[in-house]
Amino acid sequence: MKLKSLEMGRIFLAPLSGVADSPFRRICKRFGADVVYSEMVSSEGLSRNQPRSIEYLRFHDDERPIGIQIFGKDAQRMADAVAIVEEVKPDLIDINMACPSRKIVKRGAGCALMLEPEKAGKIAAAVVGATDLPVTAKLRIGWDETSINALEVARILEDSGVMALSVHGRTFRQGFADRSSWDEVARVKQGVGIPVVLSGDVVTPEDAERALDETGCDAVMVGRGTYGRPWIFREIRDHLEGRSHAGPGPVEMVRTILAHLDFGIAEFGERVATVRFRKHLLWYTRGIPRVVALRPSMSTVATRAEVSGLLDRIFPGTAE
Repeated sequence: MKLKSLEMGRIFLAPLSGVADSPFRRICKRFGADVVYSEMVSSEGLSRNQPRSIEYLRFHDDERPIGIQIFGKDAQRMADAVAIVEEVKPDLIDINMACPSRKIVKRGAGCALMLEPEKAGKIAAAVVGATDLPVTAKLRIGWDETSINALEVARILEDSGVMALSVHGRTFRQGFADRSSWDEVARVKQGVGIPVVLSGDVVTPEDAERALDETGCDAVMVGRGTYGRPWIFREIRDHLEGRSHAGPGPVEMVRTILAHLDFGIAEFGERVATVRFRKHLLWYTRGIPRVVALRPSMSTVATRAEVSGLLDRIFPGTAE
């Protein structure tokens, strides 16, 4: 998959709000994610120079190619946000039209734009007109089961100059429940002339292969399947290329966990990074014997030494 001169590959990390910060993206890149995206950034927040919105723009060169994902309901404000985003020199800009968060939807942004296809097109055209970077968009298949309109919206976005789409196979009403409808994603792929990335229910290497085969999509986007398993990108690539694949052994797992935390400490400082890391530590150790009794401690760690000590109890002799 290629946009302009940008080689994109076919295994993407989803723009996971509250999860896919720079430290996590860097770990996913180490394991072979072809493209990563920022957490979604508010165009309103950027226009007001809000510190949290500006923080979301930060990334490192080892994360490339990286897309900055922006959201908003006003075409001019979105275009203005592009100028701020361009200052950090990402590889592409992505428009969020898929977020099901009620807080975002109440503002008329995210998946609310699926209810207003013409407005979605105007926003896309404004963003495309404000940059020379490739512009992509993420959408859902519709608002609810009575208004499946992903193909209609996709064609409008294509006409507006969007160069690729990622499509999550659920409606707003479904949130993340029920099965993702890959058939609807396939309809979008068959109905437009630009690349389409499938999102939703890609949690194993076999899922990725089946998604590509059944839908004809150009790439897959992995979201919740990465929680505690950034090595899924390596597993998917090995599977697609006919190699055997297995998860990491204890030593590699511990090194990965600590490297992830160390990226965070370098970015945010030890206390903030370790607190943010608690959920990742719980995910990394999910399903491992001997862990249940340690989970309360994982939810209160505040230093690297505490994390390392817990890991040494789970995997004796492996922690640094």
